[in-house]
Amino acid sequence: MSFNLRSNIAIMNKDLFVDGAPGRLWEISVEGRKDWAFIPEPLPSEWQVSTELWGLLVQAREELARLDGVGRYMPNYNLLLRPLQRREALRSSSLEGTYATPQQLLLFEIEPREPKSANDPVNSWQEVWNYNRALELALSLLEKKPLSLNLIRGIHHTLLSGVRGSQRDPGNFRRSQVHIGSDRRFIPPPPNEVMPCLDTLEKYIHQEKSLEPLISCFMVHYQFETIHPFLDGNGRVGRLVLSLMIYEQCKLSRPWLYLSAFFDKYKDEYINLLFQVSTKGNWNDWIAFCLRGTIEQSKDALNRFDRLLKLRSQYMELLNHTGGNIRLSRLVDHLFESPAITVSQFSDMCGIQYNTARADIYRLVNANILVESDIVARPKIYFAPDILDIAYGA
Repeated sequence: MSFNLRSNIAIMNKDLFVDGAPGRLWEISVEGRKDWAFIPEPLPSEWQVSTELWGLLVQAREELARLDGVGRYMPNYNLLLRPLQRREALRSSSLEGTYATPQQLLLFEIEPREPKSANDPVNSWQEVWNYNRALELALSLLEKKPLSLNLIRGIHHTLLSGVRGSQRDPGNFRRSQVHIGSDRRFIPPPPNEVMPCLDTLEKYIHQEKSLEPLISCFMVHYQFETIHPFLDGNGRVGRLVLSLMIYEQCKLSRPWLYLSAFFDKYKDEYINLLFQVSTKGNWNDWIAFCLRGTIEQSKDALNRFDRLLKLRSQYMELLNHTGGNIRLSRLVDHLFESPAITVSQFSDMCGIQYNTARADIYRLVNANILVESDIVARPKIYFAPDILDIAYGA
C-alpha cells in the first residue's frame, strides 16, 4: 500500500498496475486528497484459451453437464435445487461476514420476525433470508426477460430491504466514490463512470462472441466486482448474478451451479485473483480458479444429491415397515426440500386437525427422522438432522 505523507492515510498504490492491466487509472480527489481510481476497459469478445486451461475447461463442462443431466430428469427437481440455493445464501453471506446456521435460516423462513435491536442475531438471519428471496425473485423475472441492469437493481433492492444495509440506497447504482479494503487497496471507478461501464457490460452480456460461455461468465463476474456499482452488497449481488448467468448462458435446465462455497473456502485466493486481473491482466489464473470451482461444486452437488436420494429411500422403507401413510410420505418429501417443520405448518399443508398433525410429527420423532429444536421459538420447530447434515454440512 502507499501513504499520503501529509495525512498518513493510505491511498491506492498505482505502481502495482502494469502496462497490461485491462483498464486505466484516473486521478480523483477524496476529502481534498489525491488518489487513484481504476476504470476497467470493455471485456474482450474473444480470448485465447491456453493449453493448460483446456483440460480444466473440458472437465468443467463435463461435470456441469452431468449435474444438469441428473437434475433435468428428476421428478422433483426441488429435492436438489432448494438445498443448493439455501446453502448458497448461507455461504455467500458468510463471505461478507454475515453468519447464520441452516437451522436459523429455516426458522426465520417459517416464522419471520423483526429484530429487537441492532445486536439481535435476527438481523443476520434476515440478511441471509433476503439473499434467498433475491435469488427467487431473479429466477421468476428471468422466465419473462433476459438478465439486465434493471433486474440487477431489483436483486439489490430485495437483498438490502429491511436489513442493516437498508440505508445504503437499495436498488440504486451508486452516486459517490467507494473504496475496497480499510487500506484502500482498490478503488473502483468514480461515480460518473459507473453507468457508462455498466451499460457497456450489459451490452457485452448479450452480444455474440466466440468465447466459451463459462469463461465469459467468469469475466463478467470480475467486471461487475471491479465496477462495484452499489454502495453495499456488491459481492453478494455479483455472486448471485454469476449463478444466473451460468444458468442462462450455458443453457442449463435449472440454476444448479453455485460457487460461493468454493469462493468462501478459498477466500484469500478469490480476492487476490480478482485484484491480479486489475493490476496485471492475469485472466489465466482467475479463470483457472473459477473452472476448478465449477468442477468441485458440480461434483459436490451431485454427491449431496446421491446421498439425499439414498437417505430418502431409507426413510420410505422405514415408513413402510412401521405402518406409514400418505401424509407421512408427503411430510418426508417436504423435509428433503425444507428440513424444518412446525405442527401448524404441517396441519395447514395437509388440511388436517392440529392433534393429528402433531401425532404424525411425533411418529417421525420416534423414528429418529425428526428432532425437536433446542432453539427457543414459538411455535416449536422440528428439524431433520440427517438431511441438514447432507444438504448443508461442509
